[in-house]
Amino acid sequence: MSYTYTFWFAVMGLFMGRGIVGAAVGAILGFVFDNLRFNQRRSAIPESGGYVSPLFALLGAVAKSDGRVSEAEIAVIERLMARMGLDNSHRQIAIQAFNTGKQPEFDVTGPINALRQWVGLRRDHAFPVLDVVIETVLAEGNPSPEKMAILRQLAFALRISDMELMALMAMKGYVWQGAAGARGARGAHAGGYVPPQRTTQGPDPYAVLGIARDADDRAIKRAYRKLISEHHPDRLGDLPEEMRKRAEARASEINAAYERIKAERGFK
Repeated sequence: MSYTYTFWFAVMGLFMGRGIVGAAVGAILGFVFDNLRFNQRRSAIPESGGYVSPLFALLGAVAKSDGRVSEAEIAVIERLMARMGLDNSHRQIAIQAFNTGKQPEFDVTGPINALRQWVGLRRDHAFPVLDVVIETVLAEGNPSPEKMAILRQLAFALRISDMELMALMAMKGYVWQGAAGARGARGAHAGGYVPPQRTTQGPDPYAVLGIARDADDRAIKRAYRKLISEHHPDRLGDLPEEMRKRAEARASEINAAYERIKAERGFK
């Protein structure tokens, strides 16, 4: 913990004519600021390995939400554990948590809140977590409303909007048919809600950037800069290598979408 504010506030109190008393008061105020800054920084940095249990419990709930866990979903979980490079102890934690999440009436609120606390104030850390869950949601192809309900609940908890979630899904080649899926209620069977469907035409570059096709060039550039700043892997700090790779892939998708739009519109 740094004591920069403690020192300078003490100096200010001393030289403002208050003597030792002023220095003591200044030091106390400075310590409060230093402590607040330390706590903010600590909450912004995910604890290494702290995501494993809640993440895999949530993945178990996602896989089981439509009634059964398929071989495709199990294969996704196995690949995920391998790519994350989990050691034996963390692998056992992941398996136990996944099995717990599969239990009937499992409440996803607990692991979602734990992931929200792990992410803290870092929105750029929220996207790799969502990306992992999306992979399980899409393991069997077009996702069920039950799976999408859990995904959207997680996105809301991590302060990711429906539009941003749509952009993440677009990178996977999935789109909502019409606006109902994006703006509808968050319940699994909300009226008018349509789960995203796979598109055979590849990712829509406008959907990837989260903008309408009739957006002007300035809005496109602004959306691109905002997205690439949030998804750039250099900003992620000490994240697991698997999640860093996902961020790199996502940044590449954003760049590719922007280049396609620039080529279509002819601007630089």
